[in-house]
Amino acid sequence: MSAQIPNVQSTEQLREKWMKPEVITGSEMLLRSLLLEDVECVFGYPGGAVLYIYDAMHGFDDFKHLLTRHEQGAIHAADGYARASGKVGVCIATSGPGATNLVTGIATAYMDSVPLVVITGNVATTLIGTDAFQEADITGITMPITKHSYLVRDVEDLPRVIHEAFHIANTGRKGPVLIDIPKDVSAAKALFKPHTEPVVMRGYNPRVMPNKLQLDKLHQAIAEAKRPLILAGGGVVYSGGHEELLKFVETTGIPITTTLLGLGGFPSGNDLWIGMPGMHGTYAANNAIQQSDLLISIGARFDDRVTGKLDGFAPHAKIVHIDIDPAEIGKNVKTDIPIVGDVKTVLELLNTDAAHAQYADEWRAKIADWKKEKPFRYEDSDTVLKPQWVVELLNDTTNGEAIVTTDVGQHQMWAAQYYRFNQPRSWVTSGGLGTMGFGFPSAIGAQMANPDRLVISINGDGGMQMCAQELAICAINNIPVKIVILNNQVLGMVRQWQELIYDNRYSHIDLSGSPDFVKLAEAYGVKGLRATNKDEAKAAWQEAMDTPGPVVVEFVVNKHENVYPMVPQGATIDQMLMGDHE
Repeated sequence: MSAQIPNVQSTEQLREKWMKPEVITGSEMLLRSLLLEDVECVFGYPGGAVLYIYDAMHGFDDFKHLLTRHEQGAIHAADGYARASGKVGVCIATSGPGATNLVTGIATAYMDSVPLVVITGNVATTLIGTDAFQEADITGITMPITKHSYLVRDVEDLPRVIHEAFHIANTGRKGPVLIDIPKDVSAAKALFKPHTEPVVMRGYNPRVMPNKLQLDKLHQAIAEAKRPLILAGGGVVYSGGHEELLKFVETTGIPITTTLLGLGGFPSGNDLWIGMPGMHGTYAANNAIQQSDLLISIGARFDDRVTGKLDGFAPHAKIVHIDIDPAEIGKNVKTDIPIVGDVKTVLELLNTDAAHAQYADEWRAKIADWKKEKPFRYEDSDTVLKPQWVVELLNDTTNGEAIVTTDVGQHQMWAAQYYRFNQPRSWVTSGGLGTMGFGFPSAIGAQMANPDRLVISINGDGGMQMCAQELAICAINNIPVKIVILNNQVLGMVRQWQELIYDNRYSHIDLSGSPDFVKLAEAYGVKGLRATNKDEAKAAWQEAMDTPGPVVVEFVVNKHENVYPMVPQGATIDQMLMGDHE
């Protein structure tokens, strides 16, 4: 069995079948409505409050569902699917603990502006508020971490609610929308009236077109700037504005740095790209921000890991902030030229009048010198396997063309530093929330969205143990994710902070009792490989690449390796610790 998604694209014949007006249950309405939204695969886990929904799936071959082994695995898989495809990810869970197990995944998607429709079951409407068995107020619990939520009390509202939820999730600043369906609503019958027409909602009208006067101000600022710099974030990727960004950079000649979530939004092989900024960013990017006189933020939210000490951030720069969410502009950094609008649309309009930044030639030369002076570096070893070298191996053997997902920690930063992304939606990671356990399930979703591409999931030995049960669905469905574990037998990033900031007071970070990951993989029916040196690493990785199904490759790496550069908390981003090799 392969990991390919059967073709469930809405042909006219299928759509006519799904849209047939007839008396059906709320559960059947839900499934049909999801198909009418072009949903290819739903990730979920059944339970009592959603049994009518799962019963409706029985024999419904047009509807595709992947059973995960934990609700958190389901929502992270839906998240990875959305990030890697640009479509809305969908997951289903039952009431009470099933729904609350989704909370971390909802918060992850909300922080990173990922479009999800999250469907939960609930107790019958007559029992809501009575503390019934497996009852939880999931709409109340998730209110701060969703764009919108629905508690459906009337079965006739279901088609409209589902259509609206997809519209809200995937427009404006994207994000998760929750639909809570009581059990009696999913069982009730009514005449199905599909909703497929454009959504018009009072009070919800995200601004797409920017103010032309603000665009003119930006053009003027570029014409006058001597040290301009672009800071591009995840908004470039989410808007599909990567081609427009490339044109804008090449036309103006302005150097560019991309945030963690912006990686892939601009090709890393371009000479004007200077790497990632922030706590573990490049020497060139951080110095360029601090010495710029014009900083153009495009789809980035000035996260604290990017800015460092706020009152010392970009002290000489006029700040331009382009974002579809007006609430982000001025929230963290004082903005001189605010531009509210869709990033792709804004860049298209800017490109009509874009001109070369004529005063910036000396500036570009200075940045080029910084890049040469202090690139990412580490002390290589012939006796100890270095994690940076492993990531370089992955990059070199795939030509930087794989979809890479990560968990959170040191391995995440090494992947961001040493893997070279040249196309959007090839980098899937939890940025804002920093969710351990995200990396592997998100790779499953990314692979389902891209059955013909190589997907590599890079994990630490800590995060892998939070989601290892999802190996089962890779084995059963032959989902060919290559699962990399950088095993340093410790909570690496916590150890690094305890070493550098807490005077080597190591507290509760030892993971030496972790399982044998090769045997664990084999227990689930997945091939497992291990490497402890370079020769073994090359051979194991080649075997993994040559294996058509899922493979776990454990790289036993140096326990004491740190991620450098590093900006300590409370410092400005040009106050970098460069490591022992400096």
